[in-house]
Amino acid sequence: MEFIHIQDVLKGKLEDKEVLLRGWVYRKREQKDVIFLILRDSTGIIQLACKGIKEARDVLVESSIEVSGTVKRDERALGGYEIQVKDLKVVGLAERFPISKDLSEEFLRDVRHLWLRSQKMTKILKIRSEVFSAIDEFFRKKGYIEVQSPSIVSSACEGGSTLFEVKYFDKKAYLTQSWQLYAEAMIYALEKIYTIAPSFRAEKSRTIRHLTEYWHAEAEAAWMDIEGCMVLAEDLISFVCKRIAEKCKDELEFFKRDPKDLLIEPPFERKDYDDVIKILQKKGFKIKWGDDLGADEEKALVEGYKKPIIVYGYPAKCKAFYHMPDPKDPKKTRSFDVIAPDVGELVGGGQRIHDKEQLIKKIKEFKLDQKEYEWYIDLRKYGTIPHSGFGLGIERLVMWIAKIPHIMDTIPFPRTITRVYP
Repeated sequence: MEFIHIQDVLKGKLEDKEVLLRGWVYRKREQKDVIFLILRDSTGIIQLACKGIKEARDVLVESSIEVSGTVKRDERALGGYEIQVKDLKVVGLAERFPISKDLSEEFLRDVRHLWLRSQKMTKILKIRSEVFSAIDEFFRKKGYIEVQSPSIVSSACEGGSTLFEVKYFDKKAYLTQSWQLYAEAMIYALEKIYTIAPSFRAEKSRTIRHLTEYWHAEAEAAWMDIEGCMVLAEDLISFVCKRIAEKCKDELEFFKRDPKDLLIEPPFERKDYDDVIKILQKKGFKIKWGDDLGADEEKALVEGYKKPIIVYGYPAKCKAFYHMPDPKDPKKTRSFDVIAPDVGELVGGGQRIHDKEQLIKKIKEFKLDQKEYEWYIDLRKYGTIPHSGFGLGIERLVMWIAKIPHIMDTIPFPRTITRVYP
């Protein structure tokens, strides 16, 4: 007889059959004649009824065990089934588990290596895994090719103030903020590409939606304008949400998220930046044209919405140097953000400058060292083309999908301005 998973039992086809299970003791409750253990593995939890099993009295929470027993239907038990244990073997006897009374957020992050075993974190990580899988599936179906770019770079892609500097032998280098500049080089060979990789931002932000290390799903495509880019972004989000609604029903139920609410269809409502400023001013915000949108403004803008919206046409001073100026209004750019209820910006993207002289002018306006970008300028010398792309923050998407209050709970080991342990 081989070991099976708890999920196999909960499917309901093994009643009165003898099974072998293994996992960790999640909870323990002692009565006079019987000890009830809750066993967990990667697929779920189930009750064990241990009568006359001496070893059951010795185990503590998080002890690893192997059990054999008979599956019995019991409506009172978790999942509607329990195992009447015949034999129990202790594989790893746990010491007293530190997570008991202190469930403060700070303590749970200090012991993140142990808190990952909780039902909450297990379910979040399963949703996260499915998000990665869905992103891959979406892009491959669209004919995009997955490629990778360096994590150690010589110059900034976004703002220089958010760069993590590293010593690279006898030179100065940085951790990447985005793959974008390198992606623009690769589209001349592959045309449509994507990646899922970590990005690093040294933002001194202490908010529920910022991490210093996060995972970026990025896409870049030759011949694509801003309109095509916005369509691609909203199609990606819709596809991922539908896949999670289909594949992660149990996990969504745990977070009281109705899968039907994730069956969102494009197009998303679009708002010009000019109109957004007027809307926010009417809502009482002291914001003027040219200001970027902060978390509070984004939250107010999407209040009452069930699905994300797209804001486009940001001013040039709000966006990085490579964003293409709007031919109709050079003060604005062909850029956009996808903004979701409760979370804010999910996606930032737009059309890139593909004219060499225009790019050089922008580099000078942003007071960047042109020598650091000579290779990037080269791309405009040899067969330049219109092209666009975007980056999606995976942790923010997971946060919105599962209604997770804090972004630190959407990644196994979060990194923030104050946390680099464990």
